[in-house]
Amino acid sequence: MVFAQIATGGCQSYLVGCDQTCAAALIDPELSQIDHYIALAARDGVRIRYLIDTHTHADHFSATRELARQLKVPVVMHHASPAPFVDMRIGDGEMIVVGRLRLQVTHTPGHTADSMCLQVEDRLFTGDTLLIGATGRTDLPSGDPEALYDSLFNRVLRMDPALKVCPAHDYKGRTHSTIAEEIASNPRLQARDREAFVEMMRSLNLTMPTHITEALRTNMSGGKTVASLLAEATAAVPFMSLAELKARVEAAEDDLIVLDVRERDAYEAGHIPGARLLPRGQLELRVNQDLPDPTRRILTCCELGYISTLAASTLRGMGFLHAVALDGGMKAWREAGYPLTAGRVA
Repeated sequence: MVFAQIATGGCQSYLVGCDQTCAAALIDPELSQIDHYIALAARDGVRIRYLIDTHTHADHFSATRELARQLKVPVVMHHASPAPFVDMRIGDGEMIVVGRLRLQVTHTPGHTADSMCLQVEDRLFTGDTLLIGATGRTDLPSGDPEALYDSLFNRVLRMDPALKVCPAHDYKGRTHSTIAEEIASNPRLQARDREAFVEMMRSLNLTMPTHITEALRTNMSGGKTVASLLAEATAAVPFMSLAELKARVEAAEDDLIVLDVRERDAYEAGHIPGARLLPRGQLELRVNQDLPDPTRRILTCCELGYISTLAASTLRGMGFLHAVALDGGMKAWREAGYPLTAGRVA
């Protein structure tokens, strides 16, 4: 069996493949690792046939939808998943066939309603149902400590004790455990009475994941993350350096429109000499009035360079094909000691 574990911070994803047929599945992929997964599959001589999320993630961004678009392969999740982009919905006791491998599904709700574990040969991919030395939390949307108790004590912990536990998260650099080791030493599994376990889970008082709102929004709906929008814009927009712009401003070139897309108060506190103000939120509504000539070169700038990149991408999409963005933004411009003009908009 082809096997690779990929860590992204505390997130763990897995490439599992059949070495005889070269078919593979990718389990719990993380959005920032897309190129890594593709390169890893090529290195190991396998082709990714399935993209599997063990549950709806709330603390990071799943790569399944984007990889499905690139690779033209199905996204697999449990029937209870709310995600509209799932191609194959699978249920308890069913299998995913990957070459000569069989990934056996066990529905294990508790961390989320759609949580499932996947067994293949000597490994059990537990998602966030069972972690090394812990369990998944139950205080996020669709979490249920009663259901987690049943999933753990009546299902997972009754499996072969020698099975290797491969969770979707581990923050201490551990690669795997076994069911036997977890039964013996996992602190959360020592409360084997249902009421005691449920009370323990309800009193954990854990901090919320940093990106919970955006992660749930994108993983449940298939919408885009802010990082994805910025990456797409960056790929479609040329940039101009601070030094190049300074030279052009000092030369008083009239073939370049510097467009400041910050809000009025930021612009009036200090802007690039000769820059025009057109806040990003008004861009689409005012572009025909303020920028009547689509053949002009337009350079967008903002405080940190992110909003101006989106603005330049929008302008290009609207037909301003010479739009570029300032590399670095106004913060970098100020720190470089380059000239500023302050005052109200004329």
